[in-house]
Amino acid sequence: MKKITVILSFIQIVLVSMPVLSAEIEKKEEIQKTFHFSDPRGKKQVIVDNVFGSITVVGIKGETLQLIVHKTIYAKSEKKAEEATEEVRLEIKEKNNLIEFFVDGPFRTRSGSINCRGWRYYGYKVSHDFELKVPFETDLSLKTVNEGEILVRKVQGKYDIENINGGIEMQDIGGSGRVYALNGDVEVVFKENPNNDSYFGSLNGEIKLYLRSPLSADFRLKTFNGDVYSDYPVLYLSPRPFTKVKKSGKTVYKCDPTFGVRSGDGGPEIELDAFNGDTYILKRTK
Repeated sequence: MKKITVILSFIQIVLVSMPVLSAEIEKKEEIQKTFHFSDPRGKKQVIVDNVFGSITVVGIKGETLQLIVHKTIYAKSEKKAEEATEEVRLEIKEKNNLIEFFVDGPFRTRSGSINCRGWRYYGYKVSHDFELKVPFETDLSLKTVNEGEILVRKVQGKYDIENINGGIEMQDIGGSGRVYALNGDVEVVFKENPNNDSYFGSLNGEIKLYLRSPLSADFRLKTFNGDVYSDYPVLYLSPRPFTKVKKSGKTVYKCDPTFGVRSGDGGPEIELDAFNGDTYILKRTK
């Protein structure tokens, strides 16, 4: 395995923290549902926007979506548990072959983003652990914030996967997209190498990509407190040209913070963005 030296000029860091809740009440519920896509032969898309809890998605043969949600309410009192039941909702929308699962509550802003101020004032926390079985060829958009990992297996399609305080693991996948874990590791094992430009990043974790041979791709690499290693021989690419913008009547020149290498004949651009962890470009041997 060869080590690739990468230079980073600048990066901005934003951290998310949550206070710990001491619960006296704990209530569990299991939700099971089966969904049918409106056009079984058409392009399918699934969105899961979670806050507390894990997300597991497995590709299966068929045209339906099977859902199991393990819901747990942690509360300081019975009254707070009742408030949690009323205020935190799992919203489900179906439209044009898109099935969306959205955990809503008073912690959401009007735009749907998470408002991290005031968790301690609610007096409760509601966790949703999602288990989904979807058709093999399904586009995925998955997000969670706290106390859960994201796992995807045997799915092909476009993907946008994000975890704030946990890791992301993808096994036997195909397609292309974006994967980012703020405070966790990213591990992706490809059944088929990315067919379009893709991004894989982590602030405080390792990034490991297991790619099929032969590999033809262009990599853009960025790290600060980590190293980059490759099982594949690579050639260094010329730096990208400077960009210039007008700011306060002046011209500002900016350089690209990434460093480029090419494997094989080149191909889709794969950006690997790590800050405090190592990055690995590995051969899949099985």
